[in-house]
This record gives sequence, C-alpha cells and structure tokens, in this order.
Amino acid sequence: MFTGIVEELGEITAVETLDDACRFRLRGPLVTEGAQHGDSIAVNGVCLTVVDHEGDEFTADVMAETLDRSSLGVLTTGSRVNLERPTAVGARLGGHIVQGHVDGTGEILEREPSEHWEIVKISLPADLARYVVEKGSITVDGISLTVVDAGPDFFTVSLIPTTLALTTLGLKQPGDPVNLEVDVIAKYVERLLGARAAQGGTE
Repeated sequence: MFTGIVEELGEITAVETLDDACRFRLRGPLVTEGAQHGDSIAVNGVCLTVVDHEGDEFTADVMAETLDRSSLGVLTTGSRVNLERPTAVGARLGGHIVQGHVDGTGEILEREPSEHWEIVKISLPADLARYVVEKGSITVDGISLTVVDAGPDFFTVSLIPTTLALTTLGLKQPGDPVNLEVDVIAKYVERLLGARAAQGGTE
C-alpha cells in the first residue's frame, strides 16, 4: 500500500521492448536505498516490482495489461517519473490509501497559474466519474490530491509550489496523459451496496 506522497522525482534511463511487455530501468537514489529483488515501488502511481537493483538504479517489468491501462507506455528514456516506496506499518498516512492499481488515464486539459498555487484541469473517463467528488481524494500520477471541482468528464486540483517542484505535475502540459486511481473505499462501498440491492436487503 502507498499513500500518494511522492518521495522522489526519478528518471527512465533505458526502455527495453519485449514481445508482450517492456522493461524499464529507472534512476532513483532514495527509493533504491536498501531495495531488494521483489520489492514494490510505485512509478507514476503504478505498483511495479523490482527485478534488479544496482547502485541508484533498478529495473522493473511492465506487462501488456499495465501498458494498456496506464500511461507508462508513452515513457521513453529521459522521462521523469514520480517514485514512492510502500508505506511501512505504523507510519503516518500522509495522503490517502493508494493501491498502485491504476483505474484509467486522464489528460491535462488546462493549467491556470496564480501567485501561490496552480489550478490544473484533467479529463475524467466516464466510468470513473461517479467515484470522484468535490473535496474527495484522487491519485494523479501517484500523487494524492484533493479534488477542487468535479464535473461529468473532468476534475480540477490545486497544486502548491512544493508539488509543482517535486513531481511530474510541474512538468506536464495540456495534452499529456496522467494515471488516475480513484478512492478504493468508494469502489468497495459501491460493490457492497450493489450486492445488497441485488439480494433485496434493506438492513
């Protein structure tokens, strides 16, 4: 489990294309410290498994399903990425519960800068809109953010200077894709209420 608090802005140093997958080599001195084969690291919000680790770099395999459902497929050598290690048991939950399981992708639509923050408008797939509410939580490229406005096919977030400086959202421009993970609690509630309604339960 992750919290959506990005630890490090890393970089793709190599991409190897395989038949039905690809292998990334990524640089991240902080997240690779003490890393071992089989550990999990979130890359732009996608939970990936460490295959190899050498120095300040690690490799991770990305299967076709993940490439199809996320924006990782557009990454190339030199791309900057948000990196986060799983949260430790007993640690502070600085953001919200993030699984690293991307639900879909959106697109940066607009950026509206101001003196102390920036409003970013992001497109929202229709099948995810029901999980996004004003002042609720959403994960964008692995970053835990609070929704400012929620429309039928978009939402907005307000970014402070720290987020702009230390994550990919300071670099993304209109037209760029982003990974989205909605609040898992909302999905569980929907599932449970749906099952209850199907059974005709009222208690």
